[in-house]
Amino acid sequence: MKELGQTKKGILDLLWRTESPVSLKEVSQNIGLKGRSTNMHVLGLAKMGLARKTEAGYVLTDYGREALGFPKVDEAFAKKILGKTPPEKAFRFYYGIHQPAGISSDSLVDFCEKIRAIDARSMEFHTSRGDFELWASYLGDTELAKRLRLIRDANLTGESLRQRLYRAVKSRCDQLLKI
Repeated sequence: MKELGQTKKGILDLLWRTESPVSLKEVSQNIGLKGRSTNMHVLGLAKMGLARKTEAGYVLTDYGREALGFPKVDEAFAKKILGKTPPEKAFRFYYGIHQPAGISSDSLVDFCEKIRAIDARSMEFHTSRGDFELWASYLGDTELAKRLRLIRDANLTGESLRQRLYRAVKSRCDQLLKI
């Protein structure tokens, strides 16, 4: 694949961050391009197989994810990320330093379910330290780790943090389970 310019990389990154179909108007507003220029860039990305058009807008393809530097996810890779960890590598939830919650997760699917119920203090503690993204990296999921870093950077708290974390992890689990 030929080298992508900064504008096309920005559009791919927008499609990745959004996680849902994006209209040309939304691309234009977020990237700061005029309509015709946006159309040409997005059509170019679609022609290259990096994005595709749906009824609701444009979405990133797996090839587009690879262009952003994320590893190709095949069945073996998905199984590795979704598999159980050894007990000593399970994620252990805390409320603060030296304040264990007594809850742990030994897989990404289990982690997804636990964040639905864990006290918000624990989520805030771990998010502020980058613990969730470190555990995702340990699992081998650099894409989820980056998404969790974006959530950390948003400085969310309470229920809004829980919802964003849950949606990100659930979406990733669903994606990997389909492979």
